[in-house]
Amino acid sequence: MTRFDEFLQANETFAASFTRGDLPMPPARKVAVVACMDARLHPEKALGIDIGDAHVIRNAGGRAEDAIRSLVISQRLLGTQEIVVLHHTDCGMLTFTNEQLAAKVRDDLGVDVAGRDFSPFTDLEQSVRDDVAILRASPLIPDDIPISGAIYDVRTGKVHEVVRA
Repeated sequence: MTRFDEFLQANETFAASFTRGDLPMPPARKVAVVACMDARLHPEKALGIDIGDAHVIRNAGGRAEDAIRSLVISQRLLGTQEIVVLHHTDCGMLTFTNEQLAAKVRDDLGVDVAGRDFSPFTDLEQSVRDDVAILRASPLIPDDIPISGAIYDVRTGKVHEVVRA
């Protein structure tokens, strides 16, 4: 049995008691969360977000630049009015450089990705500040949109604020 087969079985149980099919498309709390894809981070549980409450946009490192397309859609078409950037401790993005990953891709796949920015970082709090600054500077994100940045601790489950802009 593949993991997908397991997921389909779990979905049968979920769908059997599902009663939230009438929720509107726009998120009720009018917020978008940009978070890392790390499996130890469950933004909905960590932040008290229920189904239908928020858009949660996930990518490696929770990087803002990768999320801007989704944020524009979230704000312009679905009415979100706030952004939260959520990075986490013990992030894999702290463990490599662009050059190291390019070498691994070349060795493993025979593909040259030299010069591509995979957006690793060396300072966790600074990565949050940088991503909030990228969003604040983007002409695609209005100046009146509150943007906050925080770090989730994978060992304690606590979130601590880093910046508000």
